[in-house]
Amino acid sequence: MNESVILLSIVSAVGIGTPILLAGLGEMYTEHSGVMNLGIEGMMLGGGVVGFWVSTQHTSLPLALAVGAAVGALFALVHAFLAVTLRVNQIVSGLALVITGTGFAAFIGSLNDSALTYERPLSSFEPVFGEGMRDLPLVGPLVFGHDWVVYLSWVLVAASAFWLFRTRWGLSLRAVGEDPAAADTVGISVTATRYIYTMVGGAGAGLGGTYLIAGIFSNYQHGITAGLGWIAFALVIFAGWRPWRALAAAYIFGVLRNLGFSLQIIGVDIPADFLNALPFVLTIAALILISARSSAARKYSAPSALAVPYSRESR
Repeated sequence: MNESVILLSIVSAVGIGTPILLAGLGEMYTEHSGVMNLGIEGMMLGGGVVGFWVSTQHTSLPLALAVGAAVGALFALVHAFLAVTLRVNQIVSGLALVITGTGFAAFIGSLNDSALTYERPLSSFEPVFGEGMRDLPLVGPLVFGHDWVVYLSWVLVAASAFWLFRTRWGLSLRAVGEDPAAADTVGISVTATRYIYTMVGGAGAGLGGTYLIAGIFSNYQHGITAGLGWIAFALVIFAGWRPWRALAAAYIFGVLRNLGFSLQIIGVDIPADFLNALPFVLTIAALILISARSSAARKYSAPSALAVPYSRESR
């Protein structure tokens, strides 16, 4: 029984880890451009609630995901205007985005007499592979038991690793995050780069929020993300701003997120608040270990210009 519980826990961790991964990948692009966006939680809720509403009106789940991503990108556009153009404190702007997104989601969720909390998607995310492959021992549920969004997230991780570290555009992006003045002198538009990748980060958060609400829970409740946006932000740090590490970190966080349910099944009672704090404790421990080694600290450190406003006149 314990073996089956462990297997089911890992499979469910992949599911709950996928929205964290999507939001974390988006934030990774944003931070590589030198912008820090603490508003992931608000963007996941804002984009997710609109995407979920679309899924209750149309059978096209890709349409719902696209709309959720677009709404998340619009929220991020506000943050980009405040952080890049007006050069306000990025922490304050991000926290304001959390409040705005949470309020927006609560408003949309109870807008009509028939509240969104009573609605259900017209379609569901079904496993890609047939029962024959899903029933294979061990590898079946772990590899072949997922819907297409999970496999899309794996493709996005591989594409992000290639884009960030193997292309000219990725080099330009990282140059803006490391030394915007030097990037500016060689003709790279710091403002445009930061705007674009801040919106990419918002799209990732909106995509993750829509998949969480319409795909995993299939219903909407106020505050349904329950801190997953903050975990996505911590994931970027834990992964050292590397996509493949983000994939592993997302599933580790997914395991920790579901650990309480798994332990209850086998009769172990641990306070839920302690388990909810574990992802952040793990992130702090990883930062301490990385900082203790100078070579690792240089390799996996944050972009040098992260959260630092840039003005061409101040060069």
